[in-house]
Amino acid sequence: MNLKNLTFKGGVNVPHYKELSEKAPLERAVEPEVVTIPLHQHTGAPCEPLVKPGDEVKVGQKIGQSDAFVSAPVHSSVSGKVKSITPMAIPTGLTVNCVVIESDGENQVHESVKPRGNLEELSSKEIIDIIKEAGITGMGGAGFPTYVKLSPPSDKKIDTIIINGAECEPYLTADHKLMLNEAEKIVFGVKAIMKAVNVENAIIAIENNKPDAIKLLEKASENEANIKVASLKVKYPQGDEKRLISATLGRAVPSGGLPMDVGAIVCNVSTTKAIADAVLEGKPLYERIVTVTGNGIKEPKNLIAKIGTPFKDLIAQCGGFNEGSPGKIVMGGPMMGISQFTIDVPVIKGSGGILVLTEEEAKPVPMGPCIKCGKCVEVCPVNLQPLYLSSYSLKDKFDKAEELHALDCVECGGCSYICPAKRPLVESIRVAKREIISKRKRSN
Repeated sequence: MNLKNLTFKGGVNVPHYKELSEKAPLERAVEPEVVTIPLHQHTGAPCEPLVKPGDEVKVGQKIGQSDAFVSAPVHSSVSGKVKSITPMAIPTGLTVNCVVIESDGENQVHESVKPRGNLEELSSKEIIDIIKEAGITGMGGAGFPTYVKLSPPSDKKIDTIIINGAECEPYLTADHKLMLNEAEKIVFGVKAIMKAVNVENAIIAIENNKPDAIKLLEKASENEANIKVASLKVKYPQGDEKRLISATLGRAVPSGGLPMDVGAIVCNVSTTKAIADAVLEGKPLYERIVTVTGNGIKEPKNLIAKIGTPFKDLIAQCGGFNEGSPGKIVMGGPMMGISQFTIDVPVIKGSGGILVLTEEEAKPVPMGPCIKCGKCVEVCPVNLQPLYLSSYSLKDKFDKAEELHALDCVECGGCSYICPAKRPLVESIRVAKREIISKRKRSN
């Protein structure tokens, strides 16, 4: 199979703006004086605190846990004293209980952080348990607990692991920078995932605007016959897991289905590296690379930041804002990111980027009437009809939106981007999805 210039049907070509930060060297963020660590920064049940105000904690110590199957424990990213446990706003827009820790600056590592043994000697269950205890979640944004993803039902036969190194979201370069610096660890993480799921084949998928990363991963995996590197055509949303499956395997995930339904599991490249850290060092997920970028920031950078570090600290390390007030601040990229109302929110496991737009860039564009041009239908990677889904949502006809498979929308924003009338397509479809899900929960 030729693994060059692969792609999917639909999608849009968007400006990348990656040049702002892609040449910036990877550096460590300034040590935070206080971290705010949310007990719910993942898909699934929130954690209950395992510490209380006044307790002394160390780096890597588990401070929150849930007994629910779909959840992920959280760990301290500093050593110091717990100041409080209180509800606070986080970048996802939720208000959740957070453990506020005052750092002592010593970064004493907890005794539980130690190598977990040789990969060859670990069983599948032991690897999954390591991933679970490390609190590893999807780091591409969704925050789904990784150990759950790697535990498919027995009737789902997985034959391929796909590692998502596409990073198709404009502006963001965190995954690219990771691939350039940690290729060997990424390959180790791929092997750990393959053994955990008992799968013989893996594909590392990277958009071909990152030839240096493709070259390094090919070099790092050259002795691994069952690990292939695929180059993808640059197109958004190439990094969506179902689009990756379509591009690399030629398989279509059914409506309402999951990748496991077509024999695949997709993991983000940063998640894969975190798995390597957990096995090799016993290191929980308590830090990640964050791209701080945009024309509204003075010195765009890629920073290794501890979970719980305030956004404002990272922005300050990048020289602060350019002239005037920022027009908009987004966690993530411009297509699927979440706008922020304050920079007093903490870095979480899914914080791949902090995007600062200028006032000029953030000016609202006047909205016109839908002219039924069909461009949103042409670019939809899921073959939906965004114009009708949006219309039903705006008229509160959520049952009609459900009939047109609104829940299959991946919220990539391609329809809103291409719309000449600048209709709020993805925003209104997102509302419809929430209403449909809420109705289903009430009926159960």
